[in-house]
Amino acid sequence: MSTSSGPRSASALSLEFPQSLATYDDYADAQRAVDHLSDAEFPVQNCMIVGTELRQVERITGRLTSGKVAGAGALSGAWFGLFIGLIFSLFGEENVLGVIVATALFGMAFGVIWALIGYAATRGRRDFSSVSTIVATRYEVLVEHKLLGQAQELLAGLPGGRPNPF
Repeated sequence: MSTSSGPRSASALSLEFPQSLATYDDYADAQRAVDHLSDAEFPVQNCMIVGTELRQVERITGRLTSGKVAGAGALSGAWFGLFIGLIFSLFGEENVLGVIVATALFGMAFGVIWALIGYAATRGRRDFSSVSTIVATRYEVLVEHKLLGQAQELLAGLPGGRPNPF
């Protein structure tokens, strides 16, 4: 579990003199090493897991067509129109349902138009949908320099712990 405490978060994400304890190819292995230290009552607040060798991974989710783009634009526009209609209905006294339906329909129409304009602007250079993320290929467990020896001894007892050499 991670938390952020506003202005202090930058200092909370640093150690005074960090030293490398071990490196792993998988985040779960790095987490297991820190959990092992925690189970041995090591002061884990003096540890960090740092993802290194970052890369962007893009997963292609499908082919884009005008119909799919128009459908997504219609849905997005309808939700926005519905939201605006609900706000208008708070200030109006007559035909609340009519206002909500009308704004949803106008939103849908504008959503379709803008989505198709955006799709046409790409001129076929990106006819697919995707999701992307940044992932680390290695994870390094860092520990405060004054506790490095103790952490190495404790981690040596973990099967597959692979502490860095002394």
